[in-house]
Amino acid sequence: MPKKVTHADAQLILQLYDLRREAEMRKARNWVATQFWPQSAADYIKVASAVGAPENAWLRQVTSYWDMVAAFVLHGALNDELFFAPGIGNEMLFVFGKVHPFLKEIREKTQSPAAFATVEKIINKSKSGRERFAMISKRVEGMRKAQKA
Repeated sequence: MPKKVTHADAQLILQLYDLRREAEMRKARNWVATQFWPQSAADYIKVASAVGAPENAWLRQVTSYWDMVAAFVLHGALNDELFFAPGIGNEMLFVFGKVHPFLKEIREKTQSPAAFATVEKIINKSKSGRERFAMISKRVEGMRKAQKA
């Protein structure tokens, strides 16, 4: 039986939202959302390897933020059904959708078998997570193709 949504879950969602509003995090999120369109694992690795570049910091900031949030969900600190409600976890699914097609190669080439593993686990663990990811990943692929053209 699913865990009941509590006031603590709602409070955590609001706190996580508030953290996303911090100035540097806004820059990072904007860059990842609008300018980071990897077409291959190499595109991801190029940014991930560019230590000292603002894009590297922004990518790490956004991906580690969503990994932290996914850990909260995975370990029961945040209700998964609430997190995957429309409009709450969409950004994490969007970011994951950008790297998902290349994930196996990213993990191999960076020797990081756990890269994005927590995010992947919570998506696959929840029916609503799988459904929402399927919908959002189709949108991401359409946007990726438009970026490439």
